[in-house]
Order: sequence, then C-alpha cells, then structure tokens
Amino acid sequence: MGSGSYRSSDWAKLASSRSITSEASHNDLFKSRTLQEKYDPKFIDKRYSLDSEEHPESTPIIIGFDVTGSMGYLAAQIAKESLNEFMMKAYSTNDITHPQLMFAAMGDYTDQAPLQVTQFESDIRIAEQLMDLWLEGQGGDMPEDYQLLWYFASRHTHIDSYERRGKKGYLITIGDADCHSDVTASTIRKVFGDKAWKTIKTAELAQEASEKYELIHIDLRRPFATGKKLDNLVSALPGRVVSLSTDMLSVLPELMMTLIGLVSGKDLDSVLSSFDEARRESIRSIIADSGFNGGSRNIEL
Repeated sequence: MGSGSYRSSDWAKLASSRSITSEASHNDLFKSRTLQEKYDPKFIDKRYSLDSEEHPESTPIIIGFDVTGSMGYLAAQIAKESLNEFMMKAYSTNDITHPQLMFAAMGDYTDQAPLQVTQFESDIRIAEQLMDLWLEGQGGDMPEDYQLLWYFASRHTHIDSYERRGKKGYLITIGDADCHSDVTASTIRKVFGDKAWKTIKTAELAQEASEKYELIHIDLRRPFATGKKLDNLVSALPGRVVSLSTDMLSVLPELMMTLIGLVSGKDLDSVLSSFDEARRESIRSIIADSGFNGGSRNIEL
C-alpha cells in the first residue's frame, strides 16, 4: 500500500463531507460501534510499506494512540487537527521522504479490540481509515498495552525502507499511563492468533521492534499533574519518553516531527527552524523538561 500523495484539497473535501469541525466530538467523528475485521490483527498477516516508482524512498510511520477510558479527546484531536498538520508539514519540509502513515488504536488486552491497525497510506486514505477505527473506550487508569503495537510492528509489518535500504521506520505511541511489564502467551494468541507458549518481557519486545523502527513514546499529563511513574516505559525506552501536557495538544504535530528528526540524528535547532517562534519555544521546553535524548544521542538545548 502507500500510493498517491496527501493534498490539502483532499483534506478539505473530506472535512466537509464528514463534518470535521473544531466543535466535533470523538463520537461525531468516529462512527464505528464495533471492531471491523480489516483492522483486526488476528486477520492480518502483514501490513506493507513499499517503495515504488511514485515513492522510491518510502518512510513508514506508525502512530498508535490510547483509546481506553476517557481518551476519546486524543482521537478527536488527531482526527481534527494533528493528522492534517503533521502530513502537511512532513510534505512541505522534505525532512521525511515519501511518508507512509499507519494508525493504531490501542486498548487493554482484556478489551474486545485490544489493538486495531490501518494500512500504510500516503494519501487521504490515512484519514478515512483512521476514522473507521472503533473507540471502544474501556479500560481505565492502569498500565496499558502499547507493547502490543511493538509486537505487531516487529512481526507483522514488511517495510522496504528497512528490508531493502537498511533505514528504520518510526513508531510513536501516545497515552496517559505506564505499560505492563510483559505480554503473556495467552494475550498473543488472543490478539494476533499467533502460536505462543511463553510470556515476553516488555523490554524484550521494545528491543525486538527497535531493530526495524525508531520507538518513541509521548506521555500525556494533565496540567500540573505530579507523581505519575512510568517505570516500565522508561526502562524499555530509555531516553525515548517525552511528556506533553494535555493543554498543549495543539503542538502535537510539531512535537512528532521534532522527535522523528532527533532520533534520526538531526540537530534540534535545524528541526525547529521551520516552526513559528512560539511553537519553537514550546517544543524546546517540552524536550528539555522530559530529558528526551533519542536514546543515545546528546541534544544541545
């Protein structure tokens, strides 16, 4: 998958046809009330991000967002603003060559839909498939299952950027809680239909997925919230966890672009140069406060 190009005119048409407005709620935007088989990992052998004559150097990007509990506001933010802003910036700056985007909705392993995944796409189908996903809204304020997406990315995607050119893709998870310390064999069988007989530690899955993808996590925090621990995430993704206050969600597109640039080895100032001054300073502060360093690279702030 991944043909076509993302155009602002196509977004405008979709926004008009689906009533994507600033006032629309997640219930207005996401109409599915059950899990669709085409997005159920149990029925998906592979998702493909492929090079082509049209896109000779494809860049696979996976964005997974938490849909448990009250997290519908995050899905609405992504659908209404972040997706379009992110894609337009990705195309306009040329920092990301031929982006092919896949979305994932992440729930709890006990849910009816613990994980849903779209295709890798380069055009408006990104948004169309995003809004096909079911916001089950179960779970609560407890460890989440971001590592299910790491498992899928590692074992159920084929990306030419890595397989043919040795260049990793990017995988960003977004949520408001820590993840579990492991994934049980029974969960793997339930969610993916794979044969599994042993528990896999979260850190092991992160290491495995990191062979093909640069892993990043964005931790959402209520303004002035303190005391939340992310022990399993920080252990699995050292230097790759950044905290974003929920009252700063408007900078999510720029933050994702910045984090992708940093883990690719780019200088912070050069990444920020294409943003307006207010957003540059906001992103700089977020990076500094989180101690994000790309895992091993030092970032001058």
